[in-house]
Amino acid sequence: MKKILASNFKTNHTRASTKGFVEGIDKFVKQEGITNDIFIFPTATSLDCFEISDNISIGVQNAYPVSDGSFTGEIGTAQLDEFGIKTILIGHSERRHILKEPNELIVKKYDFFKSNNYKIIYCIGEPYEVKLEGMESIIEYLFSQLEGIDLTYKNLIVAYEPVWAIGTGKVATVEDINEIHGVLKQKITSPLLYGGSVKTDNIEEILNIDSVDGVLVGSGSWKIENFIEMIKVGAKNVIKR
Repeated sequence: MKKILASNFKTNHTRASTKGFVEGIDKFVKQEGITNDIFIFPTATSLDCFEISDNISIGVQNAYPVSDGSFTGEIGTAQLDEFGIKTILIGHSERRHILKEPNELIVKKYDFFKSNNYKIIYCIGEPYEVKLEGMESIIEYLFSQLEGIDLTYKNLIVAYEPVWAIGTGKVATVEDINEIHGVLKQKITSPLLYGGSVKTDNIEEILNIDSVDGVLVGSGSWKIENFIEMIKVGAKNVIKR
């Protein structure tokens, strides 16, 4: 079974370092014959037209649900079309909790980019106070983030990222991930990724969970040698399964 490996740069890397990263990953993928689907989400200022393998996709971390218009500080599909971008992250917890993006806007973005046939990685995850309330509250919270989202969309990937594990060094236990993914799998037929402090030293354990179809990685993937190591583990996982 192929595993999906996605790297979210967040507010990291420059145009020059992104170019080197993408070209380095592409070279490795070609040399090793890697067949896993790989996603890279650079900053908006680092988007470009890259000549890369078909199984590597460059996506955008955020965009406004318009082609163009009067939306200061935002980008729309007119700008993304210039670079052939057809992949987007929607609903990431940092947009929900830090930037206060309401669910109404998240659903609006989802519907818009779905109508434009984008590959969507849709993120859900619970904060620490919900985690403390137990599994029933966690599942209720996660399902609420799926309200209004067309889960039958063919180009959908869902990423479960517990908010308390993002950038904290904490990671959900294998048992917790397996239980939560198992419940989500009853509702979601799309690939289901795990994210939240995924590192080179725990990715194999996470990818070996039957209900995990891949990973969405932040800081653990920003060094090219680390992301290459993760891709190697993902490739080994394909062979094992």
